[in-house]
Amino acid sequence: MSANPPWSQLQEDTHDPLRGFLRSIKKQKDLKFEAILVYGSAARGEFLPGYSNINVLIILEYVTQPVLQQWIGIHKQWAREKIVAPLFLTQTDLQQSSDVFPLEYLDIKECHVLLEGRDPFPELHVNPAHLFVQCRQEVHANLLRVRQNYVEGWGRIEAIQTLLPLSLTSLLPCLRGLYRLLGRPATLKSPDVLDELKVTLDVDPSVFLEVWRLKRGLSTPGKHELPKLLERYLAVLGQLVDQVDSMKQEERFQ
Repeated sequence: MSANPPWSQLQEDTHDPLRGFLRSIKKQKDLKFEAILVYGSAARGEFLPGYSNINVLIILEYVTQPVLQQWIGIHKQWAREKIVAPLFLTQTDLQQSSDVFPLEYLDIKECHVLLEGRDPFPELHVNPAHLFVQCRQEVHANLLRVRQNYVEGWGRIEAIQTLLPLSLTSLLPCLRGLYRLLGRPATLKSPDVLDELKVTLDVDPSVFLEVWRLKRGLSTPGKHELPKLLERYLAVLGQLVDQVDSMKQEERFQ
């Protein structure tokens, strides 16, 4: 196992909780694992203290209820430090479900930090056709969820403030997946991913960038501006759906 994880690849705000997390695991002598990785905002350099979660993936030899029971105490101890319940996989899970979760696995493959054990991602292969299917499905689902969540939230300003950042958070991995398929840079920080929209998909990114600033607490649109922001967001999200559907009609990535 690696005695010196590459902490320089992680933001300093995540060091103490992750070091404590590892110490707690190592104290449990019968707690077995093959690898522990950090992914998501903490690995991408976009961790926002007080807001962002720390995402951890743990590779196990096998997963049973008694094995999961062993990890419950660790999770209870570190959930308060924003380390969410780990994603538990076996090597077999990873290989057999690469066609089911190509978007998530490629995102982790391209941006993660190995804390302990042997990294399984260099050997992972994802079929581009599977990736496109999931990207298209997720972009369509995102649009439907925004409409539904707006009505579910009674159109309140608070609902808009919540649903727009959630939608953008889900959209960013889809954009990275599409860029991979199109041979464009994908390992970009989120504002650069959004900026790339104009060049790669001929979609104006300005409304997405506004929502990004809202998500990061850098912008506070008033109660009159938020409904207009939602209206523009829905329009541009619809344009993105059309662009992705045009790729389907051209039978690209089949």
